[in-house]
Amino acid sequence: QVRLVESGGGEVQAGGSLRLSCAASGIMFSIYSMGWYRQAPGKRRELVATVTSGGSTNYADSVKGRFTVSRDSAKNAVYLQMNSLKPEDTAVYYCNAFEREYDYWGQGTQVTVSS
Repeated sequence: QVRLVESGGGEVQAGGSLRLSCAASGIMFSIYSMGWYRQAPGKRRELVATVTSGGSTNYADSVKGRFTVSRDSAKNAVYLQMNSLKPEDTAVYYCNAFEREYDYWGQGTQVTVSS
């Protein structure tokens, strides 16, 4: 059974930081690309950042320079360090694991940034 469990969300003031974690189980973590997505109320889910099995990263323009995605294959975990948070970063953040036709999602964690 595949499980992606996010943690680390919460409420923070603008300019603050949070670190999200995603613990993966039931998959061969080392071969999967991992990603973070977010969905704000009334909006579509959007890409935040991805990291491939080889460690290559990709970021949405809106978070470049503020967010950092990383992975730890020894712990089967992926992280999202979020700095200089803005109210527009408020959303439910989802962890994603994908490899070819396999695509898995976590249940999401709420991030709220107050002004």
